[in-house]
Amino acid sequence: MPIGHGKTRAPALPSGMTEETLDCIGLLCPLPVLRARKRLLALPAGSVLAVQATDPMAAIDLPHFCTEAGYRFLGATLGAGFTTYRIEKTARA
Repeated sequence: MPIGHGKTRAPALPSGMTEETLDCIGLLCPLPVLRARKRLLALPAGSVLAVQATDPMAAIDLPHFCTEAGYRFLGATLGAGFTTYRIEKTARA
């Protein structure tokens, strides 16, 4: 749902889920994926990682990483000059 200035509100998380933000603004491939991987390893299953990135390749790299590593890609939302990609750490990852 729109909230002004071209931003969209992130979908509400189900009860019990936590979200952590990872700032990868200005970083180029492969750094957003490498930093997301490192942060996800430290999070408990069921957590959501919101990766903020400006690299256009992140739109391809992050969903592919999720598929390969067993994480659930929840989607992307445009922000003011960056995109936020949400990844859920699954129990099997």
